Amino acid sequence: MMNKKTKVIVFDLGNVLIPFSYDFAIERINKIENNLGEKFLDFYKKNYSVHRSFEKGEISEEKFIEIMLNVCNHKISADEFCRIYSEIFTVNEDVVSLLPKLKKNYKLFLLSNTNSIHKKFGWENYSFLKYFDHLILSHEVLAVKPEEKIYREVEKHSKEISSAHLFIDDIQEYVDAAIHIGWDAIQFTKYENLVTDLTAREIIF
Repeated sequence: MMNKKTKVIVFDLGNVLIPFSYDFAIERINKIENNLGEKFLDFYKKNYSVHRSFEKGEISEEKFIEIMLNVCNHKISADEFCRIYSEIFTVNEDVVSLLPKLKKNYKLFLLSNTNSIHKKFGWENYSFLKYFDHLILSHEVLAVKPEEKIYREVEKHSKEISSAHLFIDDIQEYVDAAIHIGWDAIQFTKYENLVTDLTAREIIF
């Protein structure tokens, strides 16, 4: 029996479809200059507001790169930085394998806090993106999860009522925000648990 209430399934990107680790980037920066990677990571953590402002489209790509090259003592070029900063992703093939199956019965949307560099140099060419009806990206809509605006952007494009949406995200705060506006939502922990949660909701895949 198919769950007739859910019409739209909305996936987060990072750590759901594509796990990521900045360790890869730190190791590569360390090879350029000893401990430069740790210096970069320390700055990044202590000034996370810079990262969040970039994701939200509040500062330009050029400005973000300028800040980061300063942190790296200008030991690398802008292009090299973008590549190192973005080669942090792998693909969760198990979760990705669900997309073509779900696509047969549901609208699929991607909802991600991301930025123009990670998109361009990191994940833009992944073939699984073709299964999504629309990508809602924070830096393009000028809002980030858990802000209500970014969830409403999905509804604008899906043209479905709030309760028709099912959201899958690894961060509980973002899951809670979706539930608050009337969506159903699942916190992603691992593939097997996701399958269990979808099955419990009578989602066809």
